[in-house]
Amino acid sequence: MHKQDSRQGLHLLVIGVVMLILLVPLLATFLYSISTSWGATILPDALSLKWYVQLWSDPRFLMAFGRSVFLCMVSIIVSLLVIVPLAFMMEYRYRQWQKIMDLVILLPFAMPPIVATAGLLQIYAGSPVMGTPWILVGCYFTIVLPFMYRSLVNNLRALSLHDLMDASSLLGASSFQGFMQVVLPNIRKGIASAWFIAFSLLFGEFVFANMLVGTRFETLQIYLFNMRQTSGHFTSAIVISYFVFILLFTLLANRFNKA
Repeated sequence: MHKQDSRQGLHLLVIGVVMLILLVPLLATFLYSISTSWGATILPDALSLKWYVQLWSDPRFLMAFGRSVFLCMVSIIVSLLVIVPLAFMMEYRYRQWQKIMDLVILLPFAMPPIVATAGLLQIYAGSPVMGTPWILVGCYFTIVLPFMYRSLVNNLRALSLHDLMDASSLLGASSFQGFMQVVLPNIRKGIASAWFIAFSLLFGEFVFANMLVGTRFETLQIYLFNMRQTSGHFTSAIVISYFVFILLFTLLANRFNKA
């Protein structure tokens, strides 16, 4: 019993140290974002929320924030319309191809974004989609494909998929009706998890957005990059605002999954 307690205490100590290491830079950034000036002292000279007021009253920031949310939502909706039926068909009808599909969905990890961007610039040079946010939708599809597909497949495998489809068929439903009315309601948590994971990934994406679109469609990350020469207090406020938004979104996702 004493040995078990000592092991538990060691685990808690390790977790506490890791959490402290992760939180110290974040807390320092937050403290810097609410300071008026911070020189050669341990603590700031004075505290103020003026940087946050300036940030959230900046129309350019609000537009960049809105563009990021819009782009993430459109990309995720398009991705779900493709990946949900794909995951269903691979699990229900083409299970013999699953090993190949498992390799295909890993391809986005094999090519760094900067390399993929260079190739896209060559392929779509002169194309009307170049420089528009719509080219990012296709790029973002490749980013979220492994995470969304794996999340949905795991959810489908937790179901008795063939039994559900056979039961719906015996009741007179077609395969499409069985998918829409039986399978989809049972994988709504998997879809929600895939949605939240994809949003968290895409909201912070920078390389594709900066190189393929740039300031022509300024997202939040591009806005942060463009404002890097301004006050460090102001950019710290941007970083903390971004972190708080993702944190709230993650808490919402966890609450939704437990419902």
